[in-house]
Amino acid sequence: MSNIPDPILDGLKRGWKVLGGRHGPLPERITCDVAIIGSGAGAGITAEILSKAGLKVVIVEEGQLKSSTDFKQREFEAYTSLYQESAGRKTKDKGITILQGRSVGGTTTVNWTSSFRTPAPTLKVWQERFGLKDYSSEALAPYFAQAEKRLNIGPWLTPSNENNDVLLRGATKLGFACGAIPRNVKGCYNLGSCGMGCPTNAKQSMLVTTIPFALDHGATLLAETRVEKLVIEGARITAMLCIAVKPDTTPANPAGPATTIVAKHFVLAGGAINSPALLLRSKAPDPHGLLGARTFLHPATLSIGIMPNAVKGWAGAPETVYSDHFLETQPIDGPMGFKLEVTPVHPVFFGANMPSFGERQAKMLQQFPNSSSIVAIMRDGFAEQSSGGKVELRGDGSPLLDYPVNDFVLDGARRSYLAMAQIQFEAGAKSVYLAHEMADATSTWAETRAAIEKLPMKPLLTKIGSAHVMGGCGLAATEKMGVTRPDGVHWQLENLSIHDGSIFPTSIGANPQLSIYGTVNRLAQGLAKRLASKEVALA
Repeated sequence: MSNIPDPILDGLKRGWKVLGGRHGPLPERITCDVAIIGSGAGAGITAEILSKAGLKVVIVEEGQLKSSTDFKQREFEAYTSLYQESAGRKTKDKGITILQGRSVGGTTTVNWTSSFRTPAPTLKVWQERFGLKDYSSEALAPYFAQAEKRLNIGPWLTPSNENNDVLLRGATKLGFACGAIPRNVKGCYNLGSCGMGCPTNAKQSMLVTTIPFALDHGATLLAETRVEKLVIEGARITAMLCIAVKPDTTPANPAGPATTIVAKHFVLAGGAINSPALLLRSKAPDPHGLLGARTFLHPATLSIGIMPNAVKGWAGAPETVYSDHFLETQPIDGPMGFKLEVTPVHPVFFGANMPSFGERQAKMLQQFPNSSSIVAIMRDGFAEQSSGGKVELRGDGSPLLDYPVNDFVLDGARRSYLAMAQIQFEAGAKSVYLAHEMADATSTWAETRAAIEKLPMKPLLTKIGSAHVMGGCGLAATEKMGVTRPDGVHWQLENLSIHDGSIFPTSIGANPQLSIYGTVNRLAQGLAKRLASKEVALA
């Protein structure tokens, strides 16, 4: 695909200010108006708006600056270079595997493009329980609309692949309503390798949209640079200390001096888990013990249906169909509801998420071309039994999430297995494999239902993953209820804003990328007005 323009290489040739790694050594000191920590969904939107307002912006990203020419649709390369902990980040007890991006563009570089506005029931809970009176569908609508236009978010008009059609066929036969997933793409080649970086620049991630805009408007990007600590004096941050890191995140120059960045205002947008961890390392004020608490994951379970014909789940747009039947028929504060979507079926991802090993797993892999997937994304954070997890620090200062997989989560997992398996059999599956270490292949719905009811639902046996991390620095109307004010400013640090998914007081109940875009769009516009006295919006 050498004929496809590369906006990153073109920008570097134009003279973008990029340092770190192969782009050049870090200076000992930088002074700017705003320092942004991270380069994902929240950071990218903020960088565009603040640079458009004429502010001097510095963006600091731990991961590498990659471009479409680096994305070869190879799992072994993508996972090690584009994800936190080489796509092996896990919760404290290893019960949940967490996928988060780690490169310029953050998770927006590797997500599967699904884009939903924050559901109204979620916002209603935020208003009632956390005092966020201005967080309504009506108040956020203009900011969502701007983000959707800027990032070309809209319905996917190309026919779905067979993997998505399995969900659509089975759910429709059972009377479960389905919908089409909006996607942030432009000129998509329908390759199906979204999770490995888009080789055609069709995905409208921060890597090819807002970050280039900010760099074209004078921003500086420090790649392969980790923020180790915020220097706090009273109610203000006076500086932040950074170090150069290698692609594997180890220090590039252990004996070298830290780079000091002095800014009038700081924006923390490292993502849930990393953002609370930085504040913990910096010993940020936390008078009510809320920092890092109420971190949510949308714990996800998986079912594989073996179809009579080839599915080729690795080809075509990965997620285009969804069903909210098991959300809409479930009280938001009742037993855990779940959203149904599919996952792409790539060999490494498939093998890592299926149970067992050796000969038994080899038999499953022999049926790889005919394998369809359904994933249940569980809505956590609304019921009393679902308080999420808490971010901690390891001895070396790196983050660790303690997220107990309790009986409430496991009950949701069992119900999700039942729903997914029934849908797959209705769609014509010959057999079903559940992502549970004790589950065997079953060949009828009746047999599967009986087997699921007998499964021991325990952590580690029940394979759970997550690609949606939220909370830890929650928004709230008072400092006793949250870490962050409704305008995005830290309750105790007057020159720190938090602009990422960590500010959500519950999970979203839908893929969170557009929720971050829309919410941060409003927060960043307010920040630009306060700092630069300018009214600005997304380009």
